[in-house]
Amino acid sequence: MSTETAAPTANAAKASTQAAIKENFRQYGLVVALIVIMLFFQYMTNGILFLPVNLTNLVLQNSYIVVMALGMLLVIVAGHIDLSVGSVAGFIGAVAAVLMVDYGFNPLVAGIVCIAVGGVIGGAQGYFIAYMKIPSFIVTLSGMLVFKGLLLWLLGGRSVGPFPTEFQMLSAGFIPDFIGPLVLVAPKLNDAGNPMPNTGLVLHSTTMVIAVLIVAAMLYFALKSRRDRESHGYDAEPFSLFVIKNLVLAGIILFLMYKFASYRGLPNVLIVMGILIVIFVFVTKRMTFGRRIFAMGGNIKAAALSGIRTERLTFYVFVIMGMLAALAGLIYAARLNQATPKAGAGMELDVIAAVFVGGASAMGGVGEVAGAVIGAFIMGVMNNGMGIMGINIDWQQVIKGLVLLGAVAFDLYNKKKA
Repeated sequence: MSTETAAPTANAAKASTQAAIKENFRQYGLVVALIVIMLFFQYMTNGILFLPVNLTNLVLQNSYIVVMALGMLLVIVAGHIDLSVGSVAGFIGAVAAVLMVDYGFNPLVAGIVCIAVGGVIGGAQGYFIAYMKIPSFIVTLSGMLVFKGLLLWLLGGRSVGPFPTEFQMLSAGFIPDFIGPLVLVAPKLNDAGNPMPNTGLVLHSTTMVIAVLIVAAMLYFALKSRRDRESHGYDAEPFSLFVIKNLVLAGIILFLMYKFASYRGLPNVLIVMGILIVIFVFVTKRMTFGRRIFAMGGNIKAAALSGIRTERLTFYVFVIMGMLAALAGLIYAARLNQATPKAGAGMELDVIAAVFVGGASAMGGVGEVAGAVIGAFIMGVMNNGMGIMGINIDWQQVIKGLVLLGAVAFDLYNKKKA
């Protein structure tokens, strides 16, 4: 091969690699940002952030935010906003407390009733927005005030609890170890022959098996997707970059699952979150319903002209948001083990911030489930890290506000650049 022929080939390969790196950075930039933020707080907190008990608390503290962020993603992609989710979550928590504590309802029955009530609330707000054409900002602002007032009325200024043990397991329970503990380092025994805490290394075997299965499934589908692209004649990223990217992601998953396994295993609420995330990825990526939401948010007039029933679609989006707000209210109440008059205050700000930080466009039509989830954990890690560092709550609010403003400004800058 001549030098003239080799040089263009090398340049083309280099350009292809650079383009692949840029594309992957756009796709995984949020993951990189989350890792950098976690490493920063790991250093600033002298290693506390990555302690297994703290990582577990991080998941438990942000589970209800992640659940609502999934619904808020659909709302924002559709071109709307929902300011009432915090008040609805607090109100539903109060309804659950009254049903279970005051009237002795079965936790499962009470949970189903509460989620149904949340769907009705979302549907009522969606009706005003979709069919009466009242802006979502006004409708949900009214809802925020209404359900905050109903929360105070229902509880009468008191806290109601505790909940039945079965209900508490929603937010405080962990999956059982069906296989049995894996002892890597036997704990030391005290004079009485009992194991001393923090002296051994015992893993939750079921959690580690689940971790291996998740990584295996991730690698399988990544390889399948790459082969499908190649079989259809599309360009695939360089194989070396593909391997490095997937090995890094697999390492992160195994590391986090190892941390969970070295404490008490996977929290029940993490399983709930995982199921919801899979469902919403499927809805937004594979279902006509999800694609129509993106089309409506991108250009509602064009969507209507193409035959999409935008009013009905908007109504359904708010029904889903109401049901997820109700589920989040149940998770939050189960974590506190009581319903309080101040429950839900400010939740809507963290939820909306999570979605925008996760890359959703303020103009609608753009957003991803993975981005919303990562955005929620970015906000959660910041809350957790700043709390451990002892930063005052006032400065925490300032920093979170600046992060949100920066995320939206970055989105608008990219749109103008494009």
